[in-house]
Amino acid sequence: MKKLPIVALIGQTNAGKSSILNRMAHKNIAIVAREEGTTRDNVMATIDDSFILIDTAGLKDPNDDFEASIQDQIADAIDAADVILVTLDSAKYFDHRDARIAKDALSSGKPVYLVLNKCDLGESLPVTEFRALGIAPENIYYVSATTGQGINKLKSVLPKGKVSQNDDVLKIALIGRPNVGKSSLFNTLGKKQQAIVSSRQGTTRDINRVTVKYKGRELEILDTAGLRKPGKREVGIEKFSAIRTLAAIEEADICALLVDSTEPHSKLDQSLAGQIVEAGKGIIMVVTKSDLLDESTPTNYFGEENVGNRTAADFLIDSLEKDFDFLPYAPVLITSSETGENVTQLFELALEIDANRHLEIRTSDLNKILNEAIVAHPPAGLKNTRPKPKYIVQTDTCPPWFVVHGHDLGLLHWSWKRFLERKIREKYPFMGTPIMFSYRSDK
Repeated sequence: MKKLPIVALIGQTNAGKSSILNRMAHKNIAIVAREEGTTRDNVMATIDDSFILIDTAGLKDPNDDFEASIQDQIADAIDAADVILVTLDSAKYFDHRDARIAKDALSSGKPVYLVLNKCDLGESLPVTEFRALGIAPENIYYVSATTGQGINKLKSVLPKGKVSQNDDVLKIALIGRPNVGKSSLFNTLGKKQQAIVSSRQGTTRDINRVTVKYKGRELEILDTAGLRKPGKREVGIEKFSAIRTLAAIEEADICALLVDSTEPHSKLDQSLAGQIVEAGKGIIMVVTKSDLLDESTPTNYFGEENVGNRTAADFLIDSLEKDFDFLPYAPVLITSSETGENVTQLFELALEIDANRHLEIRTSDLNKILNEAIVAHPPAGLKNTRPKPKYIVQTDTCPPWFVVHGHDLGLLHWSWKRFLERKIREKYPFMGTPIMFSYRSDK
């Protein structure tokens, strides 16, 4: 996809926006991170490879009062969305807040649809009760997120992304906090001064793009705005950038998560990594500003006798491995946009990760690994019931997806599932890419 349109669900709480998102995505969108101080619910999904659907309720700060939160939602949608879905409960009369939401959405000049949810309950009000909102009657849709009623009809009128003529383009998104060096790296990679480079945080407001050729392959680099914790984001333009950054993660094949070598890693860095993994994208940990590394730091901290021949970079990698222990498969690349150190190595890693994401394993080889895992560590059960994995197959790539079939697999402990993943990665490392699992019981 060259560019996927953004469709935003807005409205008051309890209107069913998240349920509509889950219904359209054919899955329950999970919470990506629960770190204190961040409210980074995974509030977006790519729908049928046609458009990106965002539930704006997950982008607000729960510490804000209601009025401010609603205004933030509207501002986000106006700035970022291509289409706006005003969502209401079909059984309730609208109030002044709903009227203001609809008015602000219509004033954006963008296509606006009224989505009346929960129509399956048999208590829906007639469409005439909602015409005072100013939305054209032909743009009003009754739906049920619970049963799926009306969902396909609504999807049929939403925009579709344009398919690129060259499906072989590999998209790499630069993701990270403000002022971490994304624009500098973007300029170096593209050998063009397309992005504005500034020491002031938050200079990049939208997604900049440049296409380069490397070893006969077209690579599109996406430079995104830096993300701060939701509670620290400014209303309007910065929240607009946040939505675009989330959309870039969804659009990209591989994400380069940039961390500053001169600053400690934060929970937001971990949260961003979680978002990338949850989206099933390839990931590279890119350490920036290596030219600013102080080689005396290890000696100052640990004493000369305890450092030996280890460098500041060695200790930095140790710190990354500790803070991002849930990403043992992610390669670490230490770079400097000033000196050009290891910059083109990013392209090499991206091509290797892309090959890993397309790797298909024979079923016979997978089942050999499964049997070895069962013998080495038989799954524990409850009383007289024990889960019995029978066989495993690979059902998809990008990311690689494996389905385990058997009896009572709902009893499998998470530690055994992680053990099985480690066993697969011992034989097929899948460097730089998450691998996904589903467990299906016969019963």
